[in-house]
Amino acid sequence: MFDNFSLPDVAAVSRRTVTGSLIVGVVGLVLCLFLNAALVGVGLCIGIGLGIFNFRLIQRSVAKVGQREEENKRRPLAINTVGRLGLITVIALGLLLVSFDLGFGLLAGLAVFQGILLLSVARSMFKIGALGAGGVIDVDPLDDAPSAALRPVEVPDDPRESA
Repeated sequence: MFDNFSLPDVAAVSRRTVTGSLIVGVVGLVLCLFLNAALVGVGLCIGIGLGIFNFRLIQRSVAKVGQREEENKRRPLAINTVGRLGLITVIALGLLLVSFDLGFGLLAGLAVFQGILLLSVARSMFKIGALGAGGVIDVDPLDDAPSAALRPVEVPDDPRESA
């Protein structure tokens, strides 16, 4: 499924995800300040910041491991992933113990970041037609006309008319 996903698509996903997350973080902080929940807003921003930091570390780790000549590239990635997620979990639990509002905001920020990342990847995959390879929708980026899969089908009002 990711065979059609090229390097420029990864850069676009990264840029869209970080930009969207920063916008949501600022709007969320302002909204939380307006609702008199400043710690939740600060936690939201910390969570989004941790999500962006984790995302950057993932990119760096994948690039570094991809350049190695080793056969087993999964093990170093798995070890790095467990370490990063362990650190984020410790930070989240620590903030939950210090202040529930702050910790809750952090967890919400992490979830928001992951949601934006998922939507950004799905958008790029839909745009390049990677999902269409599985028979869902075939999208040609050079074709402005809707795909045959998206054209409306005429259905008779009375099912007996079709027989």
